[in-house]
Amino acid sequence: MATRHAVVAANPMRIDVGVWIGLFLLAMTGLALPVFGSQQTGTTVRHHTIEEREDDPPSPDIDQAEAAMQKRDFTGAEALLKKVVAAHPQSYRAWFDLGYLYNETSRTPESIDAYRKSVEAKPDVFESNLNLGIVLARQGNQEEAAKYLKAATQLKPTANGDEGVARAWLSLGILEASTHSQEALAAYDKAAALTPRDPEPHLSAGLLLEKQDKMEEAAAEYKAAAACDPKSTEALAGLANVYSKEKKLPEAETQLRALLALDPNDAGAKTQLGRVLAAEGKSYEAARVLGSGTTASPADPRAALELGTIYVKAGNNAAAEEQFRIALRGLPQDPEVHFALGSLLMAQKRYPESQEELLTAVKLKPDLSTAYGNLAVVAAENKNYTLAIRALDERSKYLPETPATYFLRATSYDNLKATAKAVENYKQFLAADGGKMPDQEWQARHRLMAIDPGNASKYADKK
Repeated sequence: MATRHAVVAANPMRIDVGVWIGLFLLAMTGLALPVFGSQQTGTTVRHHTIEEREDDPPSPDIDQAEAAMQKRDFTGAEALLKKVVAAHPQSYRAWFDLGYLYNETSRTPESIDAYRKSVEAKPDVFESNLNLGIVLARQGNQEEAAKYLKAATQLKPTANGDEGVARAWLSLGILEASTHSQEALAAYDKAAALTPRDPEPHLSAGLLLEKQDKMEEAAAEYKAAAACDPKSTEALAGLANVYSKEKKLPEAETQLRALLALDPNDAGAKTQLGRVLAAEGKSYEAARVLGSGTTASPADPRAALELGTIYVKAGNNAAAEEQFRIALRGLPQDPEVHFALGSLLMAQKRYPESQEELLTAVKLKPDLSTAYGNLAVVAAENKNYTLAIRALDERSKYLPETPATYFLRATSYDNLKATAKAVENYKQFLAADGGKMPDQEWQARHRLMAIDPGNASKYADKK
């Protein structure tokens, strides 16, 4: 399925994409991701030189170190940069490059320390403030991270000014999303104003608004993202999610079909479309979509349970059973899975197997009220009338009696030769049914005439 959204594109600045991704992952904690999709992490941009300034004159060692880093020779570059800072402790370029190098080699504490020294040596450099803020955010130091990210928004990048500042605003928004949502939305607004053709700020804002259940505003942001990039699978996925949550199923269907037009092999989109179609009552079409290459992975038993349920609605019992058994292998102690499989087997008249699954379901969850009615039916079909009555009695603890439960209880007692209880329940059935089950009423009257002969004429008078 579509990714949450594109992380960042390479640009001529030496902005540390690896740490930007870390910030993104940190900010996503606790946010509602779309139903489908996975996080795309991207790759690190090429290493480029930040602007040389009069207070940090050209250095052959720094130039050589940066060339080494371009070739991923971090060992050689580190030796050269350490030599520079030993001789010139205020070289913000050397400290910045060390910060970058340490981050690339997974030494986060050292990276933070180097970026700090770069900022201390020259506080008005955009890239060092931005990267320090991002690495601090990844470490969970949100308050201090915000300080440097805010500073970066007020500085000028060495290249691609609007794009760079927009990146700072976007990073700040992602950082603040979980704690200061209004400030985050304002930051996304700033980023969008600076880069009007970039869907990213709108996607981030849409995701945050969706989390806040502000669906109309979220949809507006996703639409803005789609206007920036009509082929944005992220925007289509966001709109599909919003419309699904709002129960605007035709609109959700439209977005999902557009998503599949862009990527016909997107299994997640097919699954989501199948869910929407099933909810619209288009069961056969849902089954067709789900049968065109979308199957639940054994590692995802919940999805298998859901797919099986959709197949049941579509009348594809074989496919439904396959999915329920996948779910059962993954969730052997889940009562809902046993209930689903037991009910399907009941519909297929495989009563002994059904009884076993339904018994397991109510043992695992004794208050699973809906399972007791089915258990009573299959037990009666298996001529286990004692179990049928016990299941009906358990059901009555959670759900009201119906004409059908009175009739099933009456016939079960009748088969057990418990005449008094059979008569009682046949009478209750006749009083409750009101002509809705005429065949069963005819049977009840004739059984009452046979087992309650003292009142035979009374029952015979009824038509």
